[in-house]
Amino acid sequence: MGNDIRWPGAKHIIFDFGGVLFDIDYQLPVKAFAQLGYPSFVELYAQSAQNQWFDDLETGRLDNASFYRYLHSLVPSATTAQVENAWNCILLALRTTEVEFVQSLRNRGVRTFLLSNTNAIHVAEFEQMIDQAMGLKSFYQAFDKIYYSNAIGIKKPYPETFLEVCAWNGLQPEETLFIDDSIQHVRGAAQAGLHVHHLQPHERVSDLLADFGEHFG
Repeated sequence: MGNDIRWPGAKHIIFDFGGVLFDIDYQLPVKAFAQLGYPSFVELYAQSAQNQWFDDLETGRLDNASFYRYLHSLVPSATTAQVENAWNCILLALRTTEVEFVQSLRNRGVRTFLLSNTNAIHVAEFEQMIDQAMGLKSFYQAFDKIYYSNAIGIKKPYPETFLEVCAWNGLQPEETLFIDDSIQHVRGAAQAGLHVHHLQPHERVSDLLADFGEHFG
């Protein structure tokens, strides 16, 4: 129905990635670093907030080697492989059927975008997982554009980030729906004038948007 009463006038969709189209678990790195001797990792990096090291990594201002040296300083007795595994264990699996649903939306004429706060280390890891799950080319074809924060130098939840993505693609905020599982990002998009939906753990976008854009195409 496209002009859904939940988001009147919404024609385009910007999706978050982790927690929406890809399964992640913020608790796994917390547990992994605790096992390596650092029990307070959650105070440095969590879904709701993180320190400057992680912000700099996610906006491309910090290189991978410097970041790993920082992590290693937290657990100096750990091996390089243990540190890398502890950081990357947050990544679980692609929700392949959900990405295929996004492709079906695009086939209906809905413009679809991905906007993710991430980093070059995780991009390399999850792109390998995506390639094995459905093929990287097929994944990219589900979206008009994919934006990773480390590549574009800006990140959520700042309203300016959403306005930039809209401007780059000729989108009107009032015609654009943003879906994310982190409430601070949802609030930032709402401040920028976008329609928003805070995705809950039990929800799937394929159910939420089953009828979206049926009149397009």
